[in-house]
Amino acid sequence: MSETHWVDWNKNTQSKDYRGSGSFSTFIIIGPVCFFLGILFAQFPYDFPLLWTSEPAQAAYYDFLEAHVKFLHASPPTISRILNIVIFVGLLGFFMKLFRPAESNVLFDGASLILYVIGVGVYTSNIVKGMRTITAGIWDMENFAGIKHDGPVSGEVVLGREDTMKVLSASNTILAMVLVGVLVLQAGQWYAESKEKDDFSKGEKKDKKNGGQQQQPQQVEDKKSQ
Repeated sequence: MSETHWVDWNKNTQSKDYRGSGSFSTFIIIGPVCFFLGILFAQFPYDFPLLWTSEPAQAAYYDFLEAHVKFLHASPPTISRILNIVIFVGLLGFFMKLFRPAESNVLFDGASLILYVIGVGVYTSNIVKGMRTITAGIWDMENFAGIKHDGPVSGEVVLGREDTMKVLSASNTILAMVLVGVLVLQAGQWYAESKEKDDFSKGEKKDKKNGGQQQQPQQVEDKKSQ
């Protein structure tokens, strides 16, 4: 059986070079995750009428939501650059924690990285693509049939306007759930470390107690021999 050389199996939560829940790398993971969750929370009032209520949304609401999405997509390039920088900061935090990782890093941070990458995929493939489709306004073209179109989405299946906005709202919800999963895993790592630390301190106290009890009979035997 081949060994996993990139994992430091001798490292544990008590090691000096262990990068756990209290490290700086954890901070630059949680920071971007909370940043994006804040953006999604600000978007939630726009998604609520489409997904979280049984009453059908009116046509005027779709016009309002379309104008809102177009406004977001027309943001200055600085906004998109800041978003990309924040995404890469989160990835940097994962790479820092997974450099010569301990077993705890592989379990918690490895799973967190998988969720984070899934979130990036949802953002690029669903959210950005949906915003581009809405901004293109292909539903207003005369030859739009909802199947294929020769334009910015050439050769792709294009949904109707209402369905596209529902998919965009659902993608926001999926992304929020994925990011919450990252926070749950990081919190689980903190809990596991705290339990291991408590068990380690209890073991040390027990060893000291047993060591003291073993020394007392030895002292009695020394006195008798004198």
